[in-house]
Amino acid sequence: MVKQEQESTNRPDNTAFTQQRLPAWQPMLSAGIVIPGFVLIGLAFIGIGVALFVTSRSIQVLEIDYTGFENDSPCFKCSDPDVKNCICKVDFTIDSLFKGPLFFYYGLSNYFQNYRRYGVSKDANQLSGDLKYFKEPGDTCAPYEFANGKPIVPCGSIANSMFNDTFKLYQIVNGSKKQVPLDGKGIAWWTDYNVKYRNPSVTPLKDAFNGTVKPIFWPRPAYELDPSDSANNGFINQDFLVWMRRAALPNFRKLYRRITEGDFAQGLPAGNYALEIAYNYPVLSFDGRKTVVFSNVSWMGGKNEFLGIAYLVMGSLCVFMSIVMLIVYAKFKFPEEE
Repeated sequence: MVKQEQESTNRPDNTAFTQQRLPAWQPMLSAGIVIPGFVLIGLAFIGIGVALFVTSRSIQVLEIDYTGFENDSPCFKCSDPDVKNCICKVDFTIDSLFKGPLFFYYGLSNYFQNYRRYGVSKDANQLSGDLKYFKEPGDTCAPYEFANGKPIVPCGSIANSMFNDTFKLYQIVNGSKKQVPLDGKGIAWWTDYNVKYRNPSVTPLKDAFNGTVKPIFWPRPAYELDPSDSANNGFINQDFLVWMRRAALPNFRKLYRRITEGDFAQGLPAGNYALEIAYNYPVLSFDGRKTVVFSNVSWMGGKNEFLGIAYLVMGSLCVFMSIVMLIVYAKFKFPEEE
């Protein structure tokens, strides 16, 4: 008797919801629904794929390798790691207007920024401006924590390997050089510049680095990364932020500058150009390559033919499967559906 009373107490209310008597609808996936559905989805995918592919093909890209591996390369003399402060010049020609806004990238190949030990070799507290970690870098920075008994700021493998080639672009007009203005403002992610990385609250910034040393392979300390703009120094330097956001693949490009100002706001006119390169970054020791890439963008972003091809393939498969299902249905349909 007691057991029956306990079961009655624990029993859900006798309602349509608790007793699962609510009305329900279950779609019946018949051939009349599935086959037209596949056709419509396939046609939609094909339309999107054609739009993406045509748009991607319209994007202009110019890639120039300046590694200097070949003997006839203009940067061959600079590829020798024993040669310091080397400058080489690469000439190229543009046949038609390279429409703006134009983006200027540097590219590296066979460079594994996604290697785990490399990726964790930094001190997040130090990079957020905490002065305590200027004197005592975290163990994660090994082996670039100290140099000559002094702490390295910023420490770690990522910062130490920062890309430091610099570029100047000139248009050649009647034998004279006209410099193309390169805009380096706002090339880093907003979250990196405003949230993730911060400079210490010390004025002048140089005083925060007292008793520390710069990374081993840096030509100048962090507070002098951009001598022309005092607001673009320290851990919020745009080039530094771009480098610290690691690439996922071994062949990658990173944004260096934009070409959006002056006479070149509409792009690079047809003509002859010279790219002057301060060659500082060695890559031949690990069989790497260095390139510069000029590219414009569209509503879909940068050049990416894979996305359009993927949509075309999936759309074609949907249409093909709808034809196969139609043939199968016409041949083996159930008697009651005749």
